[in-house]
Amino acid sequence: MAFASTITCRTIAGNKTVTFGTWTTDTTGGDINTGLHSCEFITLQQNKSAVIANAPVVNETLPVAGDAVTIVVDSGEGGYWMAIGDF
Repeated sequence: MAFASTITCRTIAGNKTVTFGTWTTDTTGGDINTGLHSCEFITLQQNKSAVIANAPVVNETLPVAGDAVTIVVDSGEGGYWMAIGDF
């Protein structure tokens, strides 16, 4: 399966673009493709029914030029993300 991310929604908030989506993985991370030209903020929330051992983390210095934001998670952990930036 590897790492996969999907954009599920895109909206405008003031002069910024906000994108929402999900990720799934059987590895320890990968790139979330936010669809933004520049990502200034991203938040991650895992969607597991039990307590997780390690929280997902962003492995980048924000802002990130381009739409790919690298995250690190435990293998098999999926979740939801929200990113804010310029489209």
